[in-house]
Amino acid sequence: MNTEIIILAASIFFAAVAVLVLVFGWRSIRQEGRRILEQARVDAAKVVEDAQRRGEAQMREAEVAAREKLLQARSEFEKVSRKNRSELEAQERRLTQKQDSLDKKGEELARRDKELTQLDRSLTTREKSAEKREAELERMFDEERVKLEQIAGLTAQQAREELVRMMEDDARIEAAHIVKRIEDEAREQAGRQAQRIIGMAIQRSASDYVSETTVSVVMLPNDEMKGRIIGREGRNIRALEMATGVDLIVDDTPEAVILSGFDPFRREVARVALERLIVDGRIHPARIEEIVEKVKAEFEQKILQEGEAALLELGIPGMHPELVKLLGRLRYRTSYGQNVLQHSKEVAFLAGTMAAELRANVAIARRGGLVHDIGKAIDREMDGTHLQIGIDLLRKFGETEEVVHAMACHHGDYDPQTVEAVLVTAADALSAARPGARREVLETYVKRLEKLEEIASSFKGVQKTFAIQAGREVRIIVDSGKIGDEQALWLSKDIARRIEQELTYPGQIKVTVIRETRSVEYAR
Repeated sequence: MNTEIIILAASIFFAAVAVLVLVFGWRSIRQEGRRILEQARVDAAKVVEDAQRRGEAQMREAEVAAREKLLQARSEFEKVSRKNRSELEAQERRLTQKQDSLDKKGEELARRDKELTQLDRSLTTREKSAEKREAELERMFDEERVKLEQIAGLTAQQAREELVRMMEDDARIEAAHIVKRIEDEAREQAGRQAQRIIGMAIQRSASDYVSETTVSVVMLPNDEMKGRIIGREGRNIRALEMATGVDLIVDDTPEAVILSGFDPFRREVARVALERLIVDGRIHPARIEEIVEKVKAEFEQKILQEGEAALLELGIPGMHPELVKLLGRLRYRTSYGQNVLQHSKEVAFLAGTMAAELRANVAIARRGGLVHDIGKAIDREMDGTHLQIGIDLLRKFGETEEVVHAMACHHGDYDPQTVEAVLVTAADALSAARPGARREVLETYVKRLEKLEEIASSFKGVQKTFAIQAGREVRIIVDSGKIGDEQALWLSKDIARRIEQELTYPGQIKVTVIRETRSVEYAR
């Protein structure tokens, strides 16, 4: 019982202590809350005061900035106003000046109108006077015409027709003189221009010539090699000649053999093949045939490269590969000792240069000049002239008709219809006629000179004939008693025409007829 009372008393004590603690704690918390609230009110008042101060400062700054902008805008407005005012004043001055000028012009126009009115009246008076004088002159002219008709015995119509006829005759004579003078001047100027163009073209294409021969010499390491080349009973020689188509000459020339043939391509193939056989040392018919075939295959590639190099040198594009090969074959073709490929390139260059000077088609002129002798590449393998073969080849491989025509006219078989055709013909003659470009064997050369003198001497009235300048000119002395001046002119034309018909020659031949009359008397 006592224990329960003690426990109850302790519980009451502890409860009383807890209540006291709660009471004192609540009071302290309330006091702290009041203190914090008071402090917050003080801080809020300070913040409001600071905000008011900053707001007043910003308002003052904004007011200052607004005043500055207002002053600046006012200044700009005044500046623009002054500028506009000055422009308006300037326009006003210009308008005033224009008004003054218009006033002056109006006064000047009024004055001129007055003068024109007076002049019109004066002209009217003079016109009436002129009409009276014209009528009087008409009457006098009719009277004089009647008197002239009576004196001359001709009517006015007849006299007019006679006067017109005389004027026509005078005009025809004058026109004939003018035409002759113009023709002479044009001929002289054309001659000078042609000489300038041709001379310039030749100068720009100056090149050296080396005459081609019909034999090739192959050097041997020793004379014993001759026996190996000949072979048993000459079988090696026969095999080489049959494979290449050239003649192999083994004579007493020390350490050398000679290859002879008119086809430079075959001769070159034989030379290269023989040199390779000599280096190889195995010389027998089977080996000869093998080496010759290899060399031919290499030469086919080589001629293609030669043709491509020619096209590249002249700047000619787009040619058929077969034509390029034929151009390369011209490297091993000669005409009168002149290399045909070199000749063709020179003709192309000359024709192109002259075409550029004359503002013609340079591409057609060069192309036609390069292929003008293309037929000579295979004319020994086909029937027909190299001209016709070339025409057929160009058409077969797609060349244009302009190029075909320019090529076809270079020997005069066709009449040239284009400037390029004429230029290709002229370039061909220039290239062939240059000194040293071509050569002939002595016998052919002498026969040509003899034939030239024989043709000139066959005409009546010819006393002496001389072929000079290597056959490029023939001078004919005629009997002045049988041949007159007019006949001498026609004689030169007839001889030139016959030379063209009967002789084949490079370039051109000048025919000069000389007629001399001498009167001799002695004073004693």
